Amino acid sequence: MLVVVSPAKRLDEKPAKAPNGTRPVFQDQAEILAETARHLSGKDLERLMHISPSLGALNAERFKVFGSGAGEKPAIEMFAGDTYAGLDAASLDDDELRYAQDHLCILSGLYGLLRPQDQIAPHRLEMGTRMKTMRGKNLYEFWSDRIANALNRRADETSSKILVNCASVEYFSAVDADALDLQVVTPQFLEMRAGAPKVVSFFAKKARGAMARFIVQNRLRDPDDLMSFDLGGYRFQPGMSTPDRPVFLRDES
Repeated sequence: MLVVVSPAKRLDEKPAKAPNGTRPVFQDQAEILAETARHLSGKDLERLMHISPSLGALNAERFKVFGSGAGEKPAIEMFAGDTYAGLDAASLDDDELRYAQDHLCILSGLYGLLRPQDQIAPHRLEMGTRMKTMRGKNLYEFWSDRIANALNRRADETSSKILVNCASVEYFSAVDADALDLQVVTPQFLEMRAGAPKVVSFFAKKARGAMARFIVQNRLRDPDDLMSFDLGGYRFQPGMSTPDRPVFLRDES
């Protein structure tokens, strides 16, 4: 079983605990994208990604030094958003981290597909960015079927048949479904609010990270095993679920 998660906008740029990370499978493609972005100004990046002027300027500077090694660290240490709070990778032991390296996949607008220990530079380039390249008008066209094919190779290497999608719609849309050889299972996490189930983004992101952790720690292989997930007070809801869309609900606290 493989599990995919989104990257995070928020980064932890403290010095790396494990400075010698692995090389991303699409490092050469990331360098192509970074070279394109290097020619964009802070104002350009601000408009493309709908970010603040300060973030536009910051990321223009980041792309200027991309490839120099400045600020690089493993992806699992770099990303610090809600999903990664749920994943809590810092508390995984060495054996669990080794398993995660083969079975946990991080989707990325810049790097395509990352393993937890892949060495990455500080950056922001969201998958939905309409940045023109020689392959098309946006990053979805740039990546085309490359990410799906890389997931297929990872599945062959690990004898995996199932892909658990704990990523956002924006990022999982970069995985070409027609090229993918795996069964996709997409858990849904709901909160009971005023007597009705509702998706609350903050909690859903954190729960996706917790599900990824649950898969890694328990070495899951069968999608039926996902139903025992109960971290954070969630409970599987058979009446609301389908085989490819298991639903987990948490009661109002």
